[in-house]
Amino acid sequence: MKMRSMTPMRVAKTGYILMSLIFCVLGLLFILRPDQSLAVMGQVLGIAMIAFGAFKLVGYFSRDLYRLAFQYDLEFGILLIVLGVIALPRWSDVMSVLAAALGIAILADGLFKVRIAMDSRAFGIRDWWMILVLAVITCGAGGLLVLRPWQGARLLARLLGAALLCEGGLNLCVAVSTVKIIDHQRPDVIEAEYTEINEYQ
Repeated sequence: MKMRSMTPMRVAKTGYILMSLIFCVLGLLFILRPDQSLAVMGQVLGIAMIAFGAFKLVGYFSRDLYRLAFQYDLEFGILLIVLGVIALPRWSDVMSVLAAALGIAILADGLFKVRIAMDSRAFGIRDWWMILVLAVITCGAGGLLVLRPWQGARLLARLLGAALLCEGGLNLCVAVSTVKIIDHQRPDVIEAEYTEINEYQ
């Protein structure tokens, strides 16, 4: 029986971890250096969103063992790519709108990750509670980014940074805890050859 290639899954998991770390670094930069050139940071964030969206799509189609980490990534992958394309050329002009849109995406991702945490518990994954805690915190950060109870560009940058840091940490935890790569994994559909037997022969 032909075994399924693990390459797409490895690419997706590696990319997930790498982009999660980049999101964490960008989040810290937005928090610690809110006065730094937002145009440059916005362009870097735009590229990161496009790359993360691409890895999410690879993950969705890789069909990993548990089907947990990537199950909602078709829609989120496309959304991140679209937001990244919009952010690249004119982040400074539409920062407020894009930050709100990204906040909605982060809030929704946090909510779906709550579901993934519950599914992880059912699968017997020990770190399910960590996913749940990070998902709830991420929901809060995304909600604050959408509502923006405080005004000002610096505060918006710091809120964006906090949301990115939470999102990166959450996705890192999910990728490490739930994406299991098993060599020689068999395909889901077993291909077999059937021979018709004529009982009247």
